[in-house]
Amino acid sequence: MDLGLSGKVAVVTGGTSGIGLATVELLLQAGARVAFCARTAPAVAEVEARLGNAHGADRVMGRAFSVLEAVSVADFAAEVAARFGTCDLLVNNAGQGRVSTFADTSDDDWRTEYELKLFSQIHPVRAFQPMLARARGAIVAVNSLLAYQPESHMVCTSSARAGVQSLVKSLSVELAPEIRVNSILLGLVDSGQWKRRFEAREDPSQSREEWYGALAARKGIPLGRLGQPHEAAAAILFLGSPAASYVTGAQIEVSGGLSRHI
Repeated sequence: MDLGLSGKVAVVTGGTSGIGLATVELLLQAGARVAFCARTAPAVAEVEARLGNAHGADRVMGRAFSVLEAVSVADFAAEVAARFGTCDLLVNNAGQGRVSTFADTSDDDWRTEYELKLFSQIHPVRAFQPMLARARGAIVAVNSLLAYQPESHMVCTSSARAGVQSLVKSLSVELAPEIRVNSILLGLVDSGQWKRRFEAREDPSQSREEWYGALAARKGIPLGRLGQPHEAAAAILFLGSPAASYVTGAQIEVSGGLSRHI
């Protein structure tokens, strides 16, 4: 199926690893031009060079900064406008989960988590809104199933994720009809944090497949495995593409059936 992304311009935050990187790669394969950002300069440079060699340096732009810095995000938007002339799709993908209960989450932890989850959405939307509106483009927020199905051991992140989902719904009304706003809700997707937990496993003899399989069984994932970054990226591309032209204020669960809510 042709999603209609060829020749479009997409911006991806957190684009050097995991779902962000997979999204950048799939967008380039679909014929889009892509600007991405992340905090670590060497990682940005490596990804920009590798993907530029594979797809054409004129189609890839990477920049290193934090999306929590409003001025840096605004400067990035100006660079995208100068380089590519427009923005058709913004993918907001930043922030990992914080494992903590209410009892062991400090005030500073709450502030840090809320700032990361909300302003990693707010700053890019504010910076790219004019271009997106002119292009009648789309925003896709990468969010978590925790927004609807909170976990007591991730109380802070669950609360912040619910706030992001409320923001997405509000934006989908305020920015319509010029900009569509949707989200994906992630379950357990293979990422750096799961790799680190595997490396710190109690039983060193346990293989990666065994450990991941046991994790999926323990979490009660009906498909019996963790998701892969490209599977989440595929959902992002659909929601952000002309193929989803009548979809806004919606969410797609990418959780292997982990959702228990209706």
